[in-house]
Amino acid sequence: MPLKKIHFGTSGWRGIIAEDFTFDGVRAAVAAIADYVRRQNPRNPRLVVGYDTRFFSDEFARTAVELLSARDVHCFLCKQPTPTPTIAYEIRRRKTDGGINFTASHNPPEYNGIKFSTPDGAPALPEVTKQLEALAEKHLAAPPEPARGERRGHEEIDARPAYLEALTEKISVAEMQRAGLKVVFDPLYGTGVGYLDSFLKERGVEVHTLHGYRDVLFGGHPPEPSDEILTALREQVKERGAHLGLSTDGDADRFGVLDRDGAFISANHVIALLLDYLLETRPAWPRATARSVATTHLVDAVARHHKAAIHETPVGFKYIGELIQQDKIAIGGEESAGLSIYGHVPEKDGILACLLVAEMVARR
Repeated sequence: MPLKKIHFGTSGWRGIIAEDFTFDGVRAAVAAIADYVRRQNPRNPRLVVGYDTRFFSDEFARTAVELLSARDVHCFLCKQPTPTPTIAYEIRRRKTDGGINFTASHNPPEYNGIKFSTPDGAPALPEVTKQLEALAEKHLAAPPEPARGERRGHEEIDARPAYLEALTEKISVAEMQRAGLKVVFDPLYGTGVGYLDSFLKERGVEVHTLHGYRDVLFGGHPPEPSDEILTALREQVKERGAHLGLSTDGDADRFGVLDRDGAFISANHVIALLLDYLLETRPAWPRATARSVATTHLVDAVARHHKAAIHETPVGFKYIGELIQQDKIAIGGEESAGLSIYGHVPEKDGILACLLVAEMVARR
């Protein structure tokens, strides 16, 4: 049976496990990435490789590392399931040639995927993904054999400490401590556990965590922090008298927010509120913002109030990421619950988004 064509969309290649997303397909996609990075850096190509909590994500990642190492690409393999924004940060910190993350983000449990990030930690733009698709097509016609032996070794790494330390430069925890903030956090069985909650707990903020363990079925629903799915979080926020309910999706690049009454705050409103807050509290940051074409124009109204410039981008965070990378905007976001800020990774970061909301609520 011929392998199905590999298509890299706005967030990489995704498919149903054992139907579209198979080990042969993974080998073809990873071989294409190996070809690409060796063209960019023939002498010493290096990649960060990570994975989420989905079924077989860790095995797919190990298969990728074996193939990459056999093709003379040095790999830094994450020791445990790792958020997408953390992998983006690690790519930048280690100055590698990019990274591969095995994740299907907020999609249903039967899906998995590959996300390729560039050396800047940003989602690959179309000019890159088109090359990857063409290279993968050749490998689909003659699938790579399972790797036997490594020409280059690989290192296992813990990307968590450096990423969390970097967040201390972006977030004012003192505001939360002074306010006596109480938070309930739901990582939806995904990679966000041990990140947002640990960051706050280690700094004296009261946090209660739900679903903080691996479940490859994600409790029977997609790991998406939407109004419909956050019912347990809503109940716990009200029962515990918390100020906030916070949530991240399967790979922690998206966010979800509930107020103290358990009401869901849409991503459109969160982005507008954070824009207002950041332009007020970070006066040295660029007086500009970016939103995707599908995102609320309430963002524009807030920007005009602060006399800030507005950039409208196509759908896909990669375009907002370009502006983050160029230090042109204070914050950029899209209605599908993705955002990042000035001086941070040019990738969606649900952990950062939740922490900024917590700081804002504590201060106001």
